[in-house]
Amino acid sequence: MRTEDAATASPRATVTTDDLTLLEKAALLTGASVWQTHALPRHGVRALWLADGPHGVRKQVGSADHLGLNASEPATCFPTAATVANTWDVDLAERIGEALGTEAAAQGVDVLLGPGLNVKRSPLGGRSFEYFSEDPLLSGRLAAGYVRGIQAQGVAACPKHYAANSQELRRMVSDSVVDERTLREIYLTAFGIVVTEARPRSIMSAYNLVNGVYANEHPFLLTTVLRDEWGFDGAVVTDWGGSNDVVAGTAAGSSLEMPAAGLDSARQVVAAVRDGRLLGSDVDARAAEILRLVAEARDPGTAPTVDADAHHALARDVAARSAVLLKNDDAILPLAAGTRVAVVGDFARTPRYQGSGSSVVNPTRLESVLDVIGASGLEMTAFAPGFTRNGSPDPALRAQAVEAARDADVVLLFLGLDEIAESEGLDRSTLALHQAQVEVLDAVAAVNPRTVVVLSGGGVVETPWLGQARALVHGYLAGQAGASGLLDVLTGAVNPSGHLAETMPLALADTPTAGIFPATGRTAEYREGLFVGYRYYTSAGVPVAFPFGYGLSYTTFEHRDLVATPEKATVTVTNTGDRSGADVVQVYVARTSSGVHRPVRTLAGFARVELAPGESATVEVPLGDAAFRHWDTATGAWQVEQGTWDVLAGHHVDDLPLRAAVELTGTVPPRTQDVTGPYRTGHVKDVTDADFAALLGRQVPAGDWSGPLGVNDPLSRLADARSPLARGAYRLLASRRDAAARKGTPDLNVLFLLNMPFRAIGKMTNGMVSAEMVDGILRIVNGHFLSGAGFTLRAYVRNVRANRRTARALRGDS
Repeated sequence: MRTEDAATASPRATVTTDDLTLLEKAALLTGASVWQTHALPRHGVRALWLADGPHGVRKQVGSADHLGLNASEPATCFPTAATVANTWDVDLAERIGEALGTEAAAQGVDVLLGPGLNVKRSPLGGRSFEYFSEDPLLSGRLAAGYVRGIQAQGVAACPKHYAANSQELRRMVSDSVVDERTLREIYLTAFGIVVTEARPRSIMSAYNLVNGVYANEHPFLLTTVLRDEWGFDGAVVTDWGGSNDVVAGTAAGSSLEMPAAGLDSARQVVAAVRDGRLLGSDVDARAAEILRLVAEARDPGTAPTVDADAHHALARDVAARSAVLLKNDDAILPLAAGTRVAVVGDFARTPRYQGSGSSVVNPTRLESVLDVIGASGLEMTAFAPGFTRNGSPDPALRAQAVEAARDADVVLLFLGLDEIAESEGLDRSTLALHQAQVEVLDAVAAVNPRTVVVLSGGGVVETPWLGQARALVHGYLAGQAGASGLLDVLTGAVNPSGHLAETMPLALADTPTAGIFPATGRTAEYREGLFVGYRYYTSAGVPVAFPFGYGLSYTTFEHRDLVATPEKATVTVTNTGDRSGADVVQVYVARTSSGVHRPVRTLAGFARVELAPGESATVEVPLGDAAFRHWDTATGAWQVEQGTWDVLAGHHVDDLPLRAAVELTGTVPPRTQDVTGPYRTGHVKDVTDADFAALLGRQVPAGDWSGPLGVNDPLSRLADARSPLARGAYRLLASRRDAAARKGTPDLNVLFLLNMPFRAIGKMTNGMVSAEMVDGILRIVNGHFLSGAGFTLRAYVRNVRANRRTARALRGDS
């Protein structure tokens, strides 16, 4: 048992796999219900409760589902990961984790499903609000803070989604085609940091395939890298419905199939062992991981009481620290007490404070700007909603906003992305705000140029309208106390210190994946390679609206006296302004001698420091091999090239005035012939098949949809089915999806169904549908109604009888 849990768990009998029958071990490897594992009462093994929790605990009450459609117990809704990432504050991340762990323990949750730390390959990713950054180092260090905090409370963290999970469209069947160097340096690095620095007790595998193999049954991911290289000794949990083949998953290193595939999965495991298709030692290893997860769990009833007020105050502090001041012309901010403000924008009345999907939290309380502005010291002269939530033009609302703006000292205009714009289950189609919102900004600024825009949303937006705003604050998705936190920043009660954890491009067309994201076929081709986010913009010389790491303050900071060695960099920081504030020193490395292709600079470390006016501090940023290494395909190992490197320090990726050269002995001589063409220059927007194949080291796989529908085709392919009944089912689902889009609220059930493969029918129905029945359903879908219906009915009878026999055997009945 790990030391952080020793004080919270009581001694208990130790159960080993030697005590269990093969069937009992197999039952441990699959869920008993939507949120619980199987208990083995005769061995004293209790069921574990798992619950969503990237930014707040979501333990459902009553009828359970995995999409957040039904009610959950109240919990503090903290700002989302994309928001917290702007703090660059690992200690704060750990404090958030402690609060999440405390609330999870109080609700009887044993495994908290989070944090999410997939790298943001494209700003269009629909679930990016759950993820930290486009940079793996920043993502990994912040996620490690969450994990340490959660697990200090006796609750297992479950970082997700491992790995290369970048898009929502057809997420359960999409194949991420990516070269090994990119996979390791960009998409695995954050997970490696979490595993080695924070030792999570569980980790969640991704829905998607990686280079032709499902992530949940990928020996390279789950055994070679996760266990053998990183030393992970916990349990791998599938995403809900993410198990393709329970036998293959068990062999590869997957421990727990969720949510509830029923006893059919247990029978498949038993049969595979008896047939010699699966090693008994693999089943023993996976069952032992679940037993260890049970043994390390906090005893029920031992959790401390949750201080809801303190957690709400923490959420407010996090929201304020996360806000990014992007523009502040004429120092219009902060607003002095007594400033007469017109509040415009529907988001001030109905806050957009979290994303849509399985992470939705039922907050303990929820503030709006209208609720709390009276305590801010500002005088609100008027409120006008200004626009409709879904972007429908409304000249009357716009005219009302103009009238409200005329007589105010300052207009606070709250703009943002609506609920349908970003959600689990669908990707964004644009980076633009609704035109109706931009028109309100234009009209309001025309009568009152002292207009401050406050953005809400889980990611970046295009800002062609920036000239109309005197100031711009991006609050991201700021949680239940976001209104107070943002007003703290606007009034100067808190000095803004957020720095962008992702690049804000000028336009979607400027992004490296424009035109290929999200992928619509079977494969998602990672043709951009290493050039993700700022790695692309800086290497290809593409101008951006706001660079990675950017953020303004109400004070100023000076950086000087950079001293660098291969092991560390030190920088002296001075607060040269008249207010206390926090700065983030960012350190990057750039190779100046020849070598393998790589971005022109990469983040190597960072340090957040808080200083009073006139105060100085010297910060130390560790470097070491991890800052300079690359994955060397020739040797199949991490290597550092001999040569000259620059260590750069400053305020953001495009403002690095301090430079110091270091000489590295390295582990290999420079390698100059690894690739040619676009990967040498970073101009990767139009990579040819030949260049991508050279990077992959193999032919680019076919990515089209064709042939009869199979178990791993998404239900969206019902549109092409031979059966008219199947095509009718698709039209019904599509009509519900489109109706929800028109209302501005995503229909999560429909989105999940359209994206999921047929085999998930057998994984999500708690044993009602077996894998054999899915085969029968597919016969019907493919135009063989009579034979398919008969096959399905016979399979149903066999499944019911088999479930009864298995349940009796599991109980030990004779």
